[in-house]
Amino acid sequence: MNPQRLLLAAFALAAAVDLACLVAGFDAGHTVAKPLLMPLLALWAALRKAPRPLLAALLFGWGGDVLLLSDAEPAFLAGMASFAAGHISYLVLFARYGSRDAVPRARAGVLALGYATALVATVALLWPDLPAGLRVPVVCYSVLLTAMAYRSAIRLGLFAGCGGALFLLSDTLIATGVAEWPQPPAPDFWVMLTYIAAQALLAGGTVGALDARRAPAATYGEMRAV
Repeated sequence: MNPQRLLLAAFALAAAVDLACLVAGFDAGHTVAKPLLMPLLALWAALRKAPRPLLAALLFGWGGDVLLLSDAEPAFLAGMASFAAGHISYLVLFARYGSRDAVPRARAGVLALGYATALVATVALLWPDLPAGLRVPVVCYSVLLTAMAYRSAIRLGLFAGCGGALFLLSDTLIATGVAEWPQPPAPDFWVMLTYIAAQALLAGGTVGALDARRAPAATYGEMRAV
């Protein structure tokens, strides 16, 4: 097994252990497994020659993961800031390496309307129930997160777009918990499941899209050499 597959297998194992610990209520296992996820994914991406903004986004995600292991409000705000830096890194990634033709303009317009509607509706519904000190930070973060989700879809295509949408869903689930809305059974499990899938799709979608663009150039170079 080559190093890339080994890292993917280790990432999948860490994800499975983390999710199983959340279902079982084994907090110590979650505390050990969660911080392993993003470094393993970042190492895989590095071996696939991923751009630096993607690696930065994953490592900022790791910072947020570690900080959110604490329930204290300062740690929550610091974790949100780390994830916000990750979203900025993703936006830089999409601007530098994304394609303007990833989706048709009409579909991009529909996506923009859908994401804008979701943002306004979510903020309006959550606002009264959020702690006063978190309202403005949550709104600012939500705008950044929604922009990242939208841009992932229109600049890198289906897989990255699904990753962006799942990231939005994961963080919305966190926000409903902060607002003390009724939660599904094992809410942390659903937060982590959608988050892990989101980061994996964003990383895999980026690497896949860039590999697909390199392939025609490599083929053309081989033809010229012949």
